[in-house]
Amino acid sequence: MEKRRVGRTDLHVSKICLGTMTWGQQNSEAEGHAQMDFAFERGVNFLDTAEMYPIPPMRETQGRTETYIGNWMRARKNRADVVLATKVVGRTANDWLRGDRPSRLVRADIMDAIDKSLKRLQTDYVDLYQIHFPERRIQWGSNPTRVGSWLASRDPDETPIAETISVFEELVRAGKIRHFGLSNESSWGVMRYIAESDRGVGPRPVSLQNAYNLVNRTFEVNLAEVCAREEVSLLPYSPVAQGYLTGKYDHGARPEGSRTQLFNRGQRYELPNAAETQLEYNEMARSFGMEPALFANAFVVSRPFVTSSIIGATTLPQLELAVASAEVEWTSEMQDAVDGIHQRTGNPCP
Repeated sequence: MEKRRVGRTDLHVSKICLGTMTWGQQNSEAEGHAQMDFAFERGVNFLDTAEMYPIPPMRETQGRTETYIGNWMRARKNRADVVLATKVVGRTANDWLRGDRPSRLVRADIMDAIDKSLKRLQTDYVDLYQIHFPERRIQWGSNPTRVGSWLASRDPDETPIAETISVFEELVRAGKIRHFGLSNESSWGVMRYIAESDRGVGPRPVSLQNAYNLVNRTFEVNLAEVCAREEVSLLPYSPVAQGYLTGKYDHGARPEGSRTQLFNRGQRYELPNAAETQLEYNEMARSFGMEPALFANAFVVSRPFVTSSIIGATTLPQLELAVASAEVEWTSEMQDAVDGIHQRTGNPCP
C-alpha cells in the first residue's frame, strides 16, 4: 500500500490508518487482534488510538484499547514496524482518567497521561502524540458552520497554548514521543500552536486529525490552506460518518447491534437535512455500482490533501471494504457528482 509522509517528518504512513475506538466495547481483544493482523497483512502500518478509548468513554473500560494494542505488538514482536499514534484528552470533567481529578492540558496531567499510555501500550515511545481536543471552549470538531455562544465564553483557568506545547517539548526530549499532533482543532488553534513553535516554545504540530467526509467537508473552508502552506498532514476520521454513509441507517433504520442503536451517540449526523443528504450520497454510490461504504471511504482517501484516512470497523467484512477503498480509481465523473450534491446541501454535519 502506498506510504505518504507526515508533515515535515521522517514518518511514512500507509494511506489507510486503522482506527481502534471500538476495541474493548463493541469488539473483544481477539477481534481487535484479528483486525490488526488483517490490516497489516494488506500493507497498513499505521494505528491510531487514544487514552480515552474505547468509545463511548466509561470508567470501567477506559484504556482497554491501548492495552489490546500493547498485547498485540508484544505477541507479534513488531513494534518497530508500527507507526503508533495515541492521544491525550483536553479539558474534561471525567475524573477517572487522572484517577482523582478532572483533566486539563497542564503539565501534571499530560505527564500522567503519557506514562499510563506507554505502560498500556508496552512501549517506550509513541510515534505521534496528539491532543484529542482543545482545552478551551469550542464546538466539537472545531469547524462550525455557525458561531455559538461558546465563542464569547472562556474559562478563567484556561491553560495558555504556550504552556501546553512546552510540555510536549519535554516529552520529545525525554524520548517518550517522536512527534506532536492536533485533533478536533480550528484554523486559529493550528496557527497558534505553529506560532508558539516558531518562537521556540515547543515542537511543531505535524498533523491534524479532524472529521472529514461527504457530509462534512468543512476542512476545505480554511484549514486546507493552513495545512497545505504549513505542511501539516490531515489525518481525517469518520470517513463513513459514523456509519451513516454506509446505507445501514437509510430511511431511519437502526439495525440491532449498530453503534447508534447501542449507544445513541449519532447526534452529529442526525441534524436537519442530514438524513436526506446521506441518502442522496448513498444512492449515488449505488448508481456507480459501488457499496456506499466503499464509495464514501474512496472519496476521502482520494483527496490530494489527505495523508492517511482513519478507518474503523466492527467486523472483518467492514474492514475489508474500508481497506479496499485505497485501490478504488476515483474518477472525475464521481467527483463532479459529489460536488453537485455538495453545492446544493453544503455541510449538514459539521
